[in-house]
Amino acid sequence: MLSRFFWLFKLLFGLSAIYVVQMAQAYSPKHLVQSRFIVSVGRILMTQGLASCSCGQLTATVTGKPVRVSICHCLACQRRTGSVFGQQARFLRTQVVLSGASTVYVRVADEGAHIRFHFCPTCGATVYYEPQGLEDYLAIPVGAFADPAFPAPQFSVYEERMHSWVIPPAAAEHIP
Repeated sequence: MLSRFFWLFKLLFGLSAIYVVQMAQAYSPKHLVQSRFIVSVGRILMTQGLASCSCGQLTATVTGKPVRVSICHCLACQRRTGSVFGQQARFLRTQVVLSGASTVYVRVADEGAHIRFHFCPTCGATVYYEPQGLEDYLAIPVGAFADPAFPAPQFSVYEERMHSWVIPPAAAEHIP
């Protein structure tokens, strides 16, 4: 059904004017994760989503668009994610409803600020974190949304530690 809507919208308005991204769904034994995005010329107009740990016990339900989507190439994010960079979406705390128990790990960032990572005590997946100095915001790893249609990052930071084969989006602001 959504696929028909997408093609009808494309026919009527054209992809150069507005993109409609299909709802992405990821299934696990205990839960269904859904996110919806409507993007106009690379700008997020509306979002609704559910970020979850692997077992579904810890969730973050978001409404509204993220304030910032970024990728971080620092060595701490590489270790934390087990990947070559971390990608996160920052939301106003008032846009996020948290549910479930979490365990907290605090680490000190390169600049000295403390970051409180909240992860599921059952499966170990990080669902959100709280950067010191940004108390009005929560950051959520983009992978917790399990949505391939999630908007591309607007910022790429710590690029001096970026793996040589990684190519961030050209439109992103590049911060060494």
